[in-house]
Amino acid sequence: MPPFRRGRYQARLAETPQDVHAAQRLRWLCFIARNEGRDDGVQIDSDALDADCRHMLVEEVATGTLVCCFRFLQLAGGSEIGRSYSAQFYNLKALESFDGPMVEMGRFCIHPEQRDPDIIRISWAAMTRFVEAAGIEMLFGCSSFVGTEPDEHAEAFAILRERHLAPRRWWPRVKAPRVFSFAQALRLRKPDPKRAMAAMPPLLRSYLAMGGWVSDHAVVDPVLQTMHVFTGVEIRAIPPSRRRLLSASAV
Repeated sequence: MPPFRRGRYQARLAETPQDVHAAQRLRWLCFIARNEGRDDGVQIDSDALDADCRHMLVEEVATGTLVCCFRFLQLAGGSEIGRSYSAQFYNLKALESFDGPMVEMGRFCIHPEQRDPDIIRISWAAMTRFVEAAGIEMLFGCSSFVGTEPDEHAEAFAILRERHLAPRRWWPRVKAPRVFSFAQALRLRKPDPKRAMAAMPPLLRSYLAMGGWVSDHAVVDPVLQTMHVFTGVEIRAIPPSRRRLLSASAV
């Protein structure tokens, strides 16, 4: 996929070890330094999957500053889903029968000093280009809420339970040792839609706008100090109006 530009920003796939290191450095700033309250200038966030993934970089054209990054793990189909990052935390046996190309989008982060909504717009345009070029039929990953106290996210979890649970045929089961089963715990709670969507992480909000669905429980990650839900989007099920918008943004 060739680089492309939108306004002040350029999106491109990492080409060198230095590019990947820059992404791992930004991930450290977003995921680790945020929690530890320090930045010693040398740390990175990395794992064994980095070598198997393609890494997308979003840079400010004028300065070359890396403002956003994420990675893609391509799978030929559900039979390979055990290789994914998500499979460490969720029992994804139901998805093993998915028979089309899949991609896991992960480690999405925006520099903590950046607030420009155009960053997430070009990120989704880059994702769309990648998905269309590779013929992907399902996009999935873990969508994270900052903080590990369920009460802080109760309104968002309640709307997920009411409107956005996974189809039964793909239902992710519990695997992680610490989870919050919000579909059960909040079954009697009636959410306020506006408040719930305002509390939703931007990335997850975008998934849901495409017809995305989530697991019935959130995994508690004490290392990253987050709670995350498994999230899936079947490309063929994206509403036509939303698909046209995504395709237009990727041109």
